[in-house]
Amino acid sequence: MITLRTIKPSDYQIVGNLIFEAFVNTGEGYGSEGELVANLRKDPSYQDYFEVVVLKNNAIVGHGLLSEVYVCKEGKKLSTGLCLAPLAVLPKEQNQGIGAKILTELEIRAKNEGYPFINILGHPGYYAKFNYELASHYGIYPPFSVPDDSYFIKELKENSLANIQGTIQYLDAFNH
Repeated sequence: MITLRTIKPSDYQIVGNLIFEAFVNTGEGYGSEGELVANLRKDPSYQDYFEVVVLKNNAIVGHGLLSEVYVCKEGKKLSTGLCLAPLAVLPKEQNQGIGAKILTELEIRAKNEGYPFINILGHPGYYAKFNYELASHYGIYPPFSVPDDSYFIKELKENSLANIQGTIQYLDAFNH
């Protein structure tokens, strides 16, 4: 049986191990995503409501976390949204819809809290399936160099990005 729930502090170590396993053998490799999650939890804007785990037969097999980001231009914050980082599923459980379940639930939670968008740096073939569009189509760009076809955004409210152009600003946790 597959269930999804908000993370609990007692899950943190298991989730750290899961994140490592999910990324270590990928083309990009492990990039300290577990440490990023630990640092995001320390940020004043962190809400456990935006961190979920998926359990299969009572074992954690997937994890996702949304954290606040800002679209900025000329030093001004124009909009506050969320970014997904990371989305992780144990390798043996991938390609079974677990990542989609996490993403869908986090989108619902973000909409319920009134956030206008979700931003993602990820695989082009995967996120496009969930109606994520290239952020550059909205005039929104990352603060670092990445391929345009891997930097996405999705409006959670119609026209929530109308007249919003600029650069995404991440929380300080992303800089450690």
